[in-house]
Amino acid sequence: MAHKLELEFAGKTDTGMVRSHNEDAIHINPEYGFAILADGMGGYNAGEVASSMAVEVTRQALETGLSHLSGRKRDQRLHQLVTEAIQRANTAVITAAQDNVQYDGMGTTIVAALFHGNKLTVAHVGDSRAYRMRQGELVQITRDHSLVQEQIDAGLVDPAWAPYAQNRNLVTRAVGVDPGMQVELHEHQVEEGDLYLICSDGLSDMLGANEFHEIIEKSGAELPTLCEALIQRANANGGHDNISVILAKVGRLPQLKSGILSRLLHWKS
Repeated sequence: MAHKLELEFAGKTDTGMVRSHNEDAIHINPEYGFAILADGMGGYNAGEVASSMAVEVTRQALETGLSHLSGRKRDQRLHQLVTEAIQRANTAVITAAQDNVQYDGMGTTIVAALFHGNKLTVAHVGDSRAYRMRQGELVQITRDHSLVQEQIDAGLVDPAWAPYAQNRNLVTRAVGVDPGMQVELHEHQVEEGDLYLICSDGLSDMLGANEFHEIIEKSGAELPTLCEALIQRANANGGHDNISVILAKVGRLPQLKSGILSRLLHWKS
């Protein structure tokens, strides 16, 4: 199933200024219109193994599933496909940790973003994020699975103080930890000119909302340049963690058929 959107992608990952190795992993598939980012959990063994494995298993499942996806209830089946792909990654990471003592306790966050028609499906686990820039307004479109976010929701922590919270990087949900892990999934309408940003917390922890907005506005239309500028700013602000970012720019939208003929053709397919 081709996405049929006019899309431009760019991505970059960086070790940062403090860590000795990179536990983040990213993948972009322009043909099928999806991107995946994973951040191996800090403080766990072999986080880089968990993130690479999660991205690879999710990638394979999506490519296989999308190549055969057609017919009625396409969106519903697509949501199931994305969810099951990440659940497969969860099983793979858990199994690897059980089979190899050196991998015991490893885990990872994940964000998968899939464009289809005039829509974007975003599925995530953990505190890696997705943002949307539309007509100058930057909005976070994922909700962190973290202790701090739960405290914010309960009214115990002011969102303005969240970046300074002692346990701000403690996630409450991750790939490779719980066999019953739940994937959070949401669908969004896309518009021409939208810019979507997926990142690990090595970027979001180092940049405030104003800095995101400033860099995006100043870096122009070249996505690789923007990726580099975001990572450079994160490193300039301390680079305390690995830093990864994927950008997707929406160009012309597909002209979807409408009316009775369209519905008949869709039903018949």
